[in-house]
Amino acid sequence: MGTPDELNVVASPSVSLLLHGLDTVECCYYLRAPTGEGFDFERLTIQREALRQGKSKDPLPITLGGMEFLLQRYGSSSGFPIVLKNADFEIECGEFNDPSFYVTYRSEALWREGAFALHQRFVEWATVLGFRAYRLESLSRVDFTFDYHLPEIDFDEDNFITVSVKDSKYRSNQKAQGFYFGQSDAMLRVYNKVAEILEKSLKVWFFELWGRDTDVWRIEWQVRKDMLRRFGIRSYADLTDQQGDLLRYLAQEHDSLRIKTEDSNRSRWPLHPLWIDLQEQIKRFNAQGVYRVVDPKAALSERAMRIGISMYGNLKQLAA
Repeated sequence: MGTPDELNVVASPSVSLLLHGLDTVECCYYLRAPTGEGFDFERLTIQREALRQGKSKDPLPITLGGMEFLLQRYGSSSGFPIVLKNADFEIECGEFNDPSFYVTYRSEALWREGAFALHQRFVEWATVLGFRAYRLESLSRVDFTFDYHLPEIDFDEDNFITVSVKDSKYRSNQKAQGFYFGQSDAMLRVYNKVAEILEKSLKVWFFELWGRDTDVWRIEWQVRKDMLRRFGIRSYADLTDQQGDLLRYLAQEHDSLRIKTEDSNRSRWPLHPLWIDLQEQIKRFNAQGVYRVVDPKAALSERAMRIGISMYGNLKQLAA
């Protein structure tokens, strides 16, 4: 079952919120181990190569720090040579990578234990092995979800007002099953979660959490690093303290669901009852009133990039 802050919340009479929480969390960890501690990356690399060159396509069961994993036959697409998986974690790591660990927390574990508890488990596991942090962890992706019981869908893609320029719609048997907006730092998905489970993810354990197996739609924001940084969210402590600021922005300024009227100005359309309830639920989250955090390092990097682009253009003109 989910943690207390992720379970049922009283909703307005017109809509019924069943569950809210985090469905995906990805985080970078900056860890080093003194000589003789940690684990043997060279041995793991040799084992991985033996798997890759062998005929079997099955991963290798191993135990590290008292935790069981499956060592994969391949490195990650992002350049980590070692990939370890179990029911709760996917860990990408490398002796010479910076960050040295990139961890994806799996959906079922997040709903069972909560993101902060899983973070603590990973840190404790790494500490047992002898790793020590030389820099605070850095969140790369967080998916915020709100699951509603919606017997009838009285909206379509045109009811949404969003700052995103990309959108798409998914249909099945001539019925809308999902609406998707954005492609980069903040993506909104509103979709039939029951249909998605039965057709794709097979996460049928959600039925027990919801107490039902029909008519559940999910509102989900997938938020990546740049948007997290805008609201000062880098670590798990930041996420706990400031997620309300981010969610308020997403549900009030970035995206909204409206009731269509004859008014040509869509921004004057009234909010849909579903979105009114969503905004009320978000008011319960911790917040510090942050609207934008100015990151001097990020600003310097942006300035350097723009100077570089300008210099490159000038050099091309000179060459021509």
